[in-house]
Amino acid sequence: MSRPLVICDCDEVLLHMVSHFSDWIGEAHGLEFAMEGTNFINAVRPRGGGAPLKREELPPLLNGFFDTEMDRQTVVPGASEALVAISEYAEIAILTNLQDEFRDARARQLAAFDIDYPVHTNQGGKGAKVEELLAAHAPSLAIFVDDLAVHHESVASAAPEVWRLHMIAEPTVAVKVPAAEHAHTRIDDWAEARQWIIDRITEGETA
Repeated sequence: MSRPLVICDCDEVLLHMVSHFSDWIGEAHGLEFAMEGTNFINAVRPRGGGAPLKREELPPLLNGFFDTEMDRQTVVPGASEALVAISEYAEIAILTNLQDEFRDARARQLAAFDIDYPVHTNQGGKGAKVEELLAAHAPSLAIFVDDLAVHHESVASAAPEVWRLHMIAEPTVAVKVPAAEHAHTRIDDWAEARQWIIDRITEGETA
């Protein structure tokens, strides 16, 4: 059995994405991102009014953003420093829901902010990929950090022994989204999250 493992998402956890995506779709496509509830799917619509885009219209926009606009993204305050501190206690893996073709660009993007850890891409629920990482690392315990409730549910089902921290670092989104039912806690600030993670590791108990 090896060191503990922290599996961390990227967008709205380590890097701000929604605010920059919103700027870009306004500039390039005449669209706006405006969450009226907790659903991202209905948040993109024509600027000035109109029906939200259909679900199938969103992936091309997201891929377009990650293909040409990743340099817009900014680091979440305290994220890099928190991971450095956590790395003294655990291995760190970045698990990001991007197409595999963007993995190298994401790794370079994060390294520019001194977040230089293995990057794994994924599509769909993250439970199966977390299982793969657990099998590869055989950690003494594991912690999963993500902004989307659907991934906490997926990991809770696939690997219930993993601690699950719900974090949304984008304030305009965080205020509209409740704590994920299948996460153990919700913390939106890295100073507090860093201590929570280290406490779980030093206490040494699995979830």
